[in-house]
Amino acid sequence: MTAFASIAMVVVAYLLGSIPFAIVIGKWFWHVDVRDHGSGNVGTTNVFRVLGRKAGTLVLIGDMSKGFIPVALSRYAFHLPAWVTLIVAFAALVGHMYSVFLRGGGGKGVATGAGVVLGLTPPVFVAALCVFLLTLLTTRIVSLASIFAALTFAICTTAFGYPISFIILAWVATIIVIFAHRGNIRRMALRCEPRVTFPWSRSRSRPNGSVGDQGDRGAA
Repeated sequence: MTAFASIAMVVVAYLLGSIPFAIVIGKWFWHVDVRDHGSGNVGTTNVFRVLGRKAGTLVLIGDMSKGFIPVALSRYAFHLPAWVTLIVAFAALVGHMYSVFLRGGGGKGVATGAGVVLGLTPPVFVAALCVFLLTLLTTRIVSLASIFAALTFAICTTAFGYPISFIILAWVATIIVIFAHRGNIRRMALRCEPRVTFPWSRSRSRPNGSVGDQGDRGAA
């Protein structure tokens, strides 16, 4: 039974991780394919930029749930071995980044990774979230905040004395997230990486290709 449950959870985690909420929500409620706008990425950040806060928040919740739900089920509901839970977590992350529904395409794994961290190591999630928010507020660069949060996950998992299997997963996931942001790193080096505009900022302009306010008005 444990073997069957383990295999089933890995498959479910990958398929759940593969659901492209950015496309589903964008098309269903806003009638917009985010792949045709902004950066063309199907991650949460591009949805915020293209469709606005309502759509972005929905996609953020959906993408985080893809990581949290299978890990929580594996760890707390089915009480599967720790190494199985780690494979489940990795499967959800891989599903988001290499979705079977998008023919191998996907996002950069930050929101889904955050859900995985929340399910595996809640204290580390709090630390990574604080680093993410602090970096975002000071630099307004989402990609840099995401990279720092991923590094915080790996460093804190190591420092807090979690099992070696957790530490290995943390560093592997962090390397994958950083690799997925290699284009952003190049743009940051050239000082041309886009910065977010907060609601309280003076300028509320959106990047070229954005449909933001139209998307908000078109929400169901």
